[in-house]
Amino acid sequence: MAFEETAPELAQNVRSLGFDVEKLVAGGKLFIDHVQIEPSEIEETGDYDLEGLFLRLGSAIDTVGAKRVAIDTLETLFASFANERILRAELRRLFRWLKDRGVTAVITAERGDRTLTRHGLEEYVSDCVILLDHRISEQVATRRLRIVKYRGSSHGTNEYPFLIDDRGIEVLPITSARLDYEASRDRISTGVPSLDEMLGGEGIYRGSTVLVSGTAGTGKTSLAAQMVDAACRRGERCVYFAFEESSRQIIRNMRSIGIDLGAPMRKGLLRFDALRPTLMGLEAHLTNIYRAVRDFGPTLVVVDPISNLASSGGSALAEGMLARLIDFFKTRQITLLLTCLTRAGETIEGTEVAVSSVIDTWVLLRDIESSGERNRAIYVLKSRGMKHSNQIREFLLTDDGIRLRELYVGPEGFLTGSARLAQQAREETEEKTRREAISGRKRAMIRRKEDLEAELAAKRRAFEAETEELRRSIEEAERRADVLASDRDDMALERGSAVRRPGRVRPRARRLKVARRGVES
Repeated sequence: MAFEETAPELAQNVRSLGFDVEKLVAGGKLFIDHVQIEPSEIEETGDYDLEGLFLRLGSAIDTVGAKRVAIDTLETLFASFANERILRAELRRLFRWLKDRGVTAVITAERGDRTLTRHGLEEYVSDCVILLDHRISEQVATRRLRIVKYRGSSHGTNEYPFLIDDRGIEVLPITSARLDYEASRDRISTGVPSLDEMLGGEGIYRGSTVLVSGTAGTGKTSLAAQMVDAACRRGERCVYFAFEESSRQIIRNMRSIGIDLGAPMRKGLLRFDALRPTLMGLEAHLTNIYRAVRDFGPTLVVVDPISNLASSGGSALAEGMLARLIDFFKTRQITLLLTCLTRAGETIEGTEVAVSSVIDTWVLLRDIESSGERNRAIYVLKSRGMKHSNQIREFLLTDDGIRLRELYVGPEGFLTGSARLAQQAREETEEKTRREAISGRKRAMIRRKEDLEAELAAKRRAFEAETEELRRSIEEAERRADVLASDRDDMALERGSAVRRPGRVRPRARRLKVARRGVES
């Protein structure tokens, strides 16, 4: 029952919300009764009631067998009749009459200055009161809903943002009531093997939340694109929410480092959703993300960057929105990658939107200035549930994607860029000089050994020659002694002065053993 809009006007107005009123009416599902009240045609005299309104409602309910009745809006009755006492009594009777008919009634009313409704009656006789509010904060409009009371039920008392768009009305939860979502043990690659090694050798947990922060130009978007490319190569679906660049610009820029995001888009594995954060409020962004995820069914979602969301409602609102977003993805076991810009002058290990405490893995990118140049570096600030490296590594954007160089420490500390190359060249030169010196010493040692061996061989030959000569001399002397002894015996026999004893044999020459090194003769 409408007091302000006719049936055609109502059908036209709600068509933008995705409701086909004409189809519902034609199918006998809906009955619209427009009640037009003109104060100029009404003359109040004595007591009266709203029995005629009851009759019209009863007829409409019976026509379609209605279970729900909507009355929009009661303010028309109060504005048309001056006797509020009668109207209050009749409204109480109306509410009771609707209950007796067993229908659920939704009645709209305008808000008063100090009461929920202008005349302060409806909220007392109603079973449930829902307060709608439309406020503007920092030039951003936000609709909010609050359940003031709900008899016989435990209900939330917070304000809940809600949206009205082409899909109707959608209420957004503030956050999850309980932290009871699953925790996957599966690990997935980041697309950078060296970074996987820094993260325990297996990458990140599926369904976790990853934050990549750093100053401008450190490669946050490039790292996000590398992770998207790796997921699409595994055959998984991804959604990329971009708040700074268009999808075509991101695809073009990533080709410069060997990443082609156009291919997975054509295969239906990648969806871009690029828009300015100031285009709508945070609740609208949140709803947009929810719907894209439900419609596309991704396993990886990128939000690049979250720092821009603060411009759509302030840091406090952005923090609440991101908390709801993280809860939404964790309950669905969807991996979420957030990038965040660290502005100049801010703490490097901090974010403009304070969500670092609810992040599972935090990868920090930074610039290192040395030798008149700036180079990128990367390290893992935290990663829950896994061993991770505490080293700082050089972060390179090459024609074949992202590459990390091993930690290089010189005399002056951690070196990158040309300073690293110069130090490597110096160390290589020093190493070459050391190798040449060692090689020279080895050659000299070999030559000395050869000389000593030659000298030893010559002395050995001389010793052998002397030994041989001495042996011959001794043998010659022994032969002569034997001959002399034999001659003496012979002479003695001839002279008769010596008697040869029986059995005596002429002595043989003794052999003399002459020892020399390694030789016995």
